[in-house]
Amino acid sequence: MGDFDSRDREEVYSKKVRAGKRTYFFDVKATRSNDYYITITESKKRLEDGVFVKHKIFLYKEDFEKFAEGFKETTDYIKAHQEVTEKRYEFAESSDSTSAKITDDFSFGI
Repeated sequence: MGDFDSRDREEVYSKKVRAGKRTYFFDVKATRSNDYYITITESKKRLEDGVFVKHKIFLYKEDFEKFAEGFKETTDYIKAHQEVTEKRYEFAESSDSTSAKITDDFSFGI
């Protein structure tokens, strides 16, 4: 039975979000008693050696409301005190050549 200990957290659903140099993974997993919980993983390539560094948090269903409330209050605070411009990361998967362009908020003084 010990062989199943590492596999008792079955992955039920996964959503990958690419955001510039970071990738976020939102994974729904199941405990042995089939209770669902979420793991949120940030993955970023370390410049020094190219190794992907991952940070993970676990979010349990009894905490969803409190977490969502705290997250919303925090993001609302920032939006109220600073201009927030969401970056759009568009990749060349589209056949439309205009959507394949990535625009940044800086320019090179040439």
